[in-house]
Amino acid sequence: MTTATKEATVAAPGKPFLMRIGIGLFALGMLAVLTVFIMFAAGLENLPIWLSVGAGVVTPLGLLLGLLALVFEARGKKTS
Repeated sequence: MTTATKEATVAAPGKPFLMRIGIGLFALGMLAVLTVFIMFAAGLENLPIWLSVGAGVVTPLGLLLGLLALVFEARGKKTS
């Protein structure tokens, strides 16, 4: 019984590297978006440009990488 559980654990692969990067970038971008909203609500108007770029570029980039990882994973399973 323990060998079956052990084999199932070994056979289950983790998230692909591209997916991990995509999740990390998306989370970082969402944090930047939240920061921009909070700073704007606090009355600050001249926000740093790097923060706006982080909110506008990093979030979609992370989403794109995550979607690409899903497509690559699905194609890999289809051909195997």
